[in-house]
Amino acid sequence: MKRFAVYLLTGALMTGLLTGCGQASVNNSADNVTDTAVSEGTEAKQEKPKEEVKSYTIPKAGVKHIVLSDEGTTVDGSDISTDSGAAVYAANDIVFYLEGQGFTYGEGTEADEHTQAEADAHTVIHITQPGSYALSGSLSAGQIAIDLGEDAEKDPNAVVNLYLNGVDITCSVAPGIIFYNVYECGSDDAEKASATVDTSTAGANVILVDDTTNNVNGSYVARIYKSYTLNEEGTEVVDNKKLHKYDAAFYSKRSMNVTGGNGILNIQAENEGLDSELHLTIDGGNINILSGNDGINTNEDGISVTTINGGTVNIQVTGSTGEGDGIDSNGWLVINGGTVIAAACSTSGDAGIDSDMGIHVNGGTVVASGNMYDRLEDGSQTYAVFTFGDRQKGGTTYTLKNDKEQIVDEWTPANDYIYLVVSSPDLTPGTYTLWCDSIQMASNQGRGGFAGMGGFAGPDGLGGGMPAGNFGEGMKLPEGMEIPEGVERPELPEGVERPELPEGMERPELPEGMERPELPEGVERPENGAPQGDDDFEGHGGRGDKGSFGGNQGAGTGELNVEFVIQEGSNFFHNVSIKALES
Repeated sequence: MKRFAVYLLTGALMTGLLTGCGQASVNNSADNVTDTAVSEGTEAKQEKPKEEVKSYTIPKAGVKHIVLSDEGTTVDGSDISTDSGAAVYAANDIVFYLEGQGFTYGEGTEADEHTQAEADAHTVIHITQPGSYALSGSLSAGQIAIDLGEDAEKDPNAVVNLYLNGVDITCSVAPGIIFYNVYECGSDDAEKASATVDTSTAGANVILVDDTTNNVNGSYVARIYKSYTLNEEGTEVVDNKKLHKYDAAFYSKRSMNVTGGNGILNIQAENEGLDSELHLTIDGGNINILSGNDGINTNEDGISVTTINGGTVNIQVTGSTGEGDGIDSNGWLVINGGTVIAAACSTSGDAGIDSDMGIHVNGGTVVASGNMYDRLEDGSQTYAVFTFGDRQKGGTTYTLKNDKEQIVDEWTPANDYIYLVVSSPDLTPGTYTLWCDSIQMASNQGRGGFAGMGGFAGPDGLGGGMPAGNFGEGMKLPEGMEIPEGVERPELPEGVERPELPEGMERPELPEGMERPELPEGVERPENGAPQGDDDFEGHGGRGDKGSFGGNQGAGTGELNVEFVIQEGSNFFHNVSIKALES
């Protein structure tokens, strides 16, 4: 029997926060990959082969050792300098969003503000020169800030290797760790942007040292203006340039690499978790993120690439901000290996994995849950999308069994969800059954169906899915295909409203020669094309963000069936629910 046991953030920082979620712990040892648990009634036993593991230790020479402490940080055994000209120095000069500054100061609300006294309580450990630095110890109110100067962005030698060697950093007014200025290996040229990037020469490099647990508990900085233009009345900022805006607990203004073996990085974030303004590449390590908003975000529109080549990335969005994707790339998301578990906010229209330009799953194991489906690109590793007839509770375990009753895959998303996207090398063509504990499930299966041709999204979307009884508004049904009986769209999560079309947006005209399909009896087409009513069907989940509820490529091909047939490529299962088996 082969399965992967995932789905709980690990380490002392996370344990107390997630007690009672009903999840198995993520395997923290990169070389301990054998899983021999056997499901009830199954005697089969299969083991995953061990993989060669690279060692991640601190070099014996050429590294400055920084030991953090509230009583006094040391550098190579000596008290840290307070001279801003030193390679490493301490100061109480953290960048934060100051209270009571008025609307010309920035875009923050009262909830984003902090007092000067609160900020002054934080010690900033500044790193100002290229090189390798090993961090250990703890700061209960502090920040690690790497800034090699304004010219560093174009200097290939402006590189910092940050070895996390058992650190515990808490910052309540800003990111706990931030890279300001280092070498930028990437380009912001939109015309040359693609899903493939090489960040091997990036100036921001984070290495998780073997056998260590590293905790970063951080806040964020709302947008502060460098300059601004007011309207004629002088009452509103109509244009501005940014001085500061750092959304995540662990943040980089430049492209960043994160790697490791069995080392652990726990990020607890008030807002977003791990962000890079351009590209982010994860090559290894165990990264666990508990975030109020997006777990991971790369935010250069149409350019950024989030690449995951190895390690374990485990994300749970608490939704304390009211929204949040598991992984959100404003450009591309590329998963080549490793294990990615991403649970989006349970009460918003967000996805476990989301991108504006395309999601490519070329390898590894992916389990992404949420209330919106953002499609994967053709040519990706075989994957399945399960759309449930009712919202599923976080902590519920689903098991996929082959025709020999062996467990092939097992998933336990942390948050409530409707859409579950899974992909792994174990998901091979064949006929399977799906179980929720000991209860057998059934579904409609479709591989095309009523996919839409565009649609709309919320305020941050680039296109989005067109859910609704209009069946995508522009996709003619294949000849001979009829709408299956009994297919219903799942209810939206509590507190989530169905989005309206943006003001001034009209339903797109159909291509020449294409006809709009008739709707089922009793279903009326809304005048503006927006989805409404309990009889709407899912459409195609597109590139939308924040409000696009999207759905599936297809609404099923008939009655509920207990056989889940996996084919190479994309697989869509709709209205997944309990099947009352006939005697």
